Amino acid sequence: MEDFADLVIVNATVHTMDAAEPQRVSDAVAVKGGRIAALGHHDVSQSIGPDTHVIDAAGGAVIPGINDAHLHFISAAMAAFGYVRLEPAVAPDWAAVVDVVGEALAGEDGWVRAHGWDEALLGPAEGVLLESRPDTPVVAFDSTGHQLLANREALRRAGITTDTPDIDGGVIVRAADGSPTGLLQDGAMELLSRSMPPVPASTMRPALLALQEQLHSLGITSLTDPGLGPASAGLMDGAGSTAALELLGDLAAANELTLRINVLMLFAGTGGVNAHAVEAGLRSGLADAYRHRGIDPAQLRIAGVKVFADGIPRSGTAWMSEPYGKSCTHGSLVVQGATDGERVAELHKILGLINDAGLQAGVHATGDAATVAAVEAIIAAADGPAARPTTSGNRHYIIHGAFGDPGTLHTMATHGIGYSTNPLIRQEAGDIMRQVLGEDRFARHQPLQSASGAGVHFNLASDAPVTSTDWRRTVVAAVCRATRSQPGNPRDPERITGLESLAAMTANAAWQDHAEHFKGALTPGMTADLCLLSKPWPVDEDIEMLLDTEVRLTLSGGRIVHQAT
Repeated sequence: MEDFADLVIVNATVHTMDAAEPQRVSDAVAVKGGRIAALGHHDVSQSIGPDTHVIDAAGGAVIPGINDAHLHFISAAMAAFGYVRLEPAVAPDWAAVVDVVGEALAGEDGWVRAHGWDEALLGPAEGVLLESRPDTPVVAFDSTGHQLLANREALRRAGITTDTPDIDGGVIVRAADGSPTGLLQDGAMELLSRSMPPVPASTMRPALLALQEQLHSLGITSLTDPGLGPASAGLMDGAGSTAALELLGDLAAANELTLRINVLMLFAGTGGVNAHAVEAGLRSGLADAYRHRGIDPAQLRIAGVKVFADGIPRSGTAWMSEPYGKSCTHGSLVVQGATDGERVAELHKILGLINDAGLQAGVHATGDAATVAAVEAIIAAADGPAARPTTSGNRHYIIHGAFGDPGTLHTMATHGIGYSTNPLIRQEAGDIMRQVLGEDRFARHQPLQSASGAGVHFNLASDAPVTSTDWRRTVVAAVCRATRSQPGNPRDPERITGLESLAAMTANAAWQDHAEHFKGALTPGMTADLCLLSKPWPVDEDIEMLLDTEVRLTLSGGRIVHQAT
């Protein structure tokens, strides 16, 4: 009796994502005690007992649970369930944005907080909300997490005036007379975020649980939240504070957390990143917060530290080897220092501190010069006096990444440096990025096939709330490489296949998490994180059929966390 399975799925196409046999497919899977117990009709049929829950897949695909390796869980939850929403479906133009904000109810702290406007669709944002709601502070975060709009009252409360100096790694967008327009970019966002009251737990907790349910309905079982902690005011909407870290721990301790979450701590934001702040953060003991509470690291784990090397091309804050954008600038690192050389040296110190602490570094770099500098700093850290080889140790990785030539990818592969990138951002912001970067650089943007060919451990992620949490859209974007206005080129050399994309969101993402020994594949002994799709996995020519494929069932550790009715 004890050999019978708890649950089996039959008449399926099981894509095991087995590292030893990447193309291995089975027709049935059995789950017992939260783990994969058997594969294949013969072995699975032997494990069916009187109490076994049998599910007929009717030919649908079974895949490992999706692991979104770069999803701002706290910010995405607040954007979806905690703030006034300004995405295009709600506010398709600036006039609608002003109307929605004007009619929104202030929160219990007296502020109106909104999220989701997109300058790529709406046009220039300067001054749009400056005169709205004169007696109520208003802040509206954009969809990229790198800009916000504030009204005059919010600026007043933050003390941002004509005399406020510019900040390293950030931009206070100003009118001709030098007065702030209410548009703050990258590091300058912190000037306002620090003046805002913290989001109360009574608002955040239900938002987190609601997003968890939504993610499970998409088949997502794991994620990395890249940037929670003391410097959260300088990232996204500023909600990912140490209090948010504690709240995640509370959910795990109460057995309410069914997602597997890895966390990167944030000790310095998007402006003036420096070794002193990172060193102080590492000494604070925050990295051990969950361990001291006895929380299972397979459920919730602090993995490492997020580091911003530069900003983003659209703000002119990415560091490129060649000029770009309307201002024809190279940009620079957002790291502390008066010269490029000083900033690079400071980045080396930061990566050395993280490496020597035995933690993983996820380095945000969107310019090719920033990517090269980050890779060199990681290698230098691994060769330092307290170093360990990155191939078997910390698994530092580049977030987003831009590559001037294939050499950097080969260097990353040689030194075991990972790469996490976001095809759906390329699709949705591609038209404006093409204008900013030029056709040649945009064509090389996110060189997925080159990364694969070089042997880089790469994964695909949403960067939600920057884009949708729907991983099916990310897979389609990676296969097609289209933009909003232009279809993908069938001969694009950087396309990858649908199954390669699936591996990048399952097995490859597990590697980033140091967890390939227990998740990311469906082989006997692995944890039963999986989802059942309503249809077979489509061929690449019909990959867009994935968008109409439903998730019928999601298991996390063998526990049903979503079942379509």
